Amino acid sequence: MWPFICQFIEKLFRETIEPAVRGANNHLSTFSFTKIDIGNQPLRINGVKVYTENVDKRQIILDLQISFVGNCEIDLEIKRYFCRAGVKSIQIHGTMRVILEPLIGDMPLIGALSLFFLRKPLLEINWTGLTNLLDVPGLNGLSDTIILDIISNYLVLPNRITVPLVSEVQIAQLRFPIPKGVLRIHFIEAQDLEGKDTFLKGIVKGKSDPYGIIRVGNQIFQSKVIKENLNPKWNEVYEALVYEHPGQELEIELFDEDPDKDDFLG
Repeated sequence: MWPFICQFIEKLFRETIEPAVRGANNHLSTFSFTKIDIGNQPLRINGVKVYTENVDKRQIILDLQISFVGNCEIDLEIKRYFCRAGVKSIQIHGTMRVILEPLIGDMPLIGALSLFFLRKPLLEINWTGLTNLLDVPGLNGLSDTIILDIISNYLVLPNRITVPLVSEVQIAQLRFPIPKGVLRIHFIEAQDLEGKDTFLKGIVKGKSDPYGIIRVGNQIFQSKVIKENLNPKWNEVYEALVYEHPGQELEIELFDEDPDKDDFLG
């Protein structure tokens, strides 16, 4: 089955990702994939959860714990700038939701399937020629980390890959569903945070300059920074669209702002 999945992935790269990259920036108008080989190591499914409650009778919802470690060959070029780069290995780990809908009375019994990650997956890419790619105008402000974040967010709700299995299916409604609700988040305060700032080469311990990162799918909010405070009060309110229930989660991380690299607080 894996070779046929690879054929689908190649089609996805050429028919969806390549045009999207070309349209994202005038400097990328000559972008193309010259080789796509996903490799012979198949995707592993480490666990499956099937939802039986609060589910529409015309759909099946599965959560798959997936793991992919593959030696692949993906070559790309931007002809305008004589730039070539590629990927020689990819790792991706996370929870992928698969929705089979609508269920129908004729073969193949399923009208379409939709794929997406509920939250940002762990993604690692081993690049070749990345420095050449980052020299292209319009990309020279990017970095390896930023590129990984862009790719990861593309895989997370509300983005989804929808594959029709019959011609009569309403593909637009499945690909761009109406949100199921709005989550209002009151980001109030934190207490007894760790002091990360130090002085005199670590001899004197100071406080922290905390701020929060709130995620719902690929919706990200960042609070203001409270200077030198271990019991900060933000009193901020955010609103996020909810597309999947159950499944989507609210994630909150706290950081200490620093001039170089921000420290993780919890």
